[in-house]
Amino acid sequence: MANMTYLQAISDGLRVEMRRDDRVFVIGQDVGVYGGAFKVTLGFQEEFGPWRVIDAPLSETAIVGGCTGAAMMGMRPVAEMQFADFVSCAWDHLVTVAAKQRFRVGTPVPIVVRLPSGGGFSGGPFHSQNPESSFAHIPGLKCVCPATPEDAKGLLIAAIEDPNPVLFFEHKHLYRRIKGEVPEERYVTPLGKARIHREGEDISVITWGAMVYTAEEAARKLEADDVSVEVIDLRTVMPWDKTAVLASARKCSKVLVLHEDTRTGGFGGEIAATIAEEAFEDLDGPVKRVCAPDCPVPFSPVLEKAYIPQVDDVVKGLRELVAY
Repeated sequence: MANMTYLQAISDGLRVEMRRDDRVFVIGQDVGVYGGAFKVTLGFQEEFGPWRVIDAPLSETAIVGGCTGAAMMGMRPVAEMQFADFVSCAWDHLVTVAAKQRFRVGTPVPIVVRLPSGGGFSGGPFHSQNPESSFAHIPGLKCVCPATPEDAKGLLIAAIEDPNPVLFFEHKHLYRRIKGEVPEERYVTPLGKARIHREGEDISVITWGAMVYTAEEAARKLEADDVSVEVIDLRTVMPWDKTAVLASARKCSKVLVLHEDTRTGGFGGEIAATIAEEAFEDLDGPVKRVCAPDCPVPFSPVLEKAYIPQVDDVVKGLRELVAY
């Protein structure tokens, strides 16, 4: 085991796969000489050469389009968007071509698109979004949102192995703030399998990404009220672990869904609807959501803090469920 930051674990997983499989290559803006916007691929071009660590022009469409073609020819490309917000420029290639190719002709399209996402550093509306819900409802796309260094490495390896396009959301706020023990050898964390981050009995919080730590801190505060809060880390929002979520909902009878994305159309609505449809008789209260408001991410630090769900927002929601 090695103690790694979230960023180091992602870098390690990518390096492991590039050493193991010559079909894996990296492409993106400044991923080569510069080492990527956040230095995930620092030193990669020196080790693997410019043909496997490719500095691309400033065109997300070209990057994803090129990856789609390469994947259809048997390669396993890993694209980096400098910020998740910019993946919208490549929407057509992802949604119209890559996601549908397997359904149309049976051709695998093993692309991974790495997406640094999330707020917390005053990046403003163009550098802070969490657009996972925009892609989670597209058949053929998978969406991964790791919260821990160990999961970041294992899920990235699983994503590279997968025959389908995978969007790999890396929360920027976690890159250098979160450290943990990570196996040094190669391992795979399966997609679609949730993790119980914290055991509890009274209320279940369903979340993913950086919000796992917000939920954990809120759960600790509820201990003073003698309330036991379970925290479920989905790990992947598509596919998502419906079995684990329903089991936790039935055990605790009260559920709060937490995510950093906006409320309307956020993936929490799908989770809440599924719980209401399949576990309604096991609930002792309505499924509650704590999410960002329906507006762009503000640049102002004060407004951004009000926008992103904070620990006190989760505590308030949990106490409302306790009182229900």
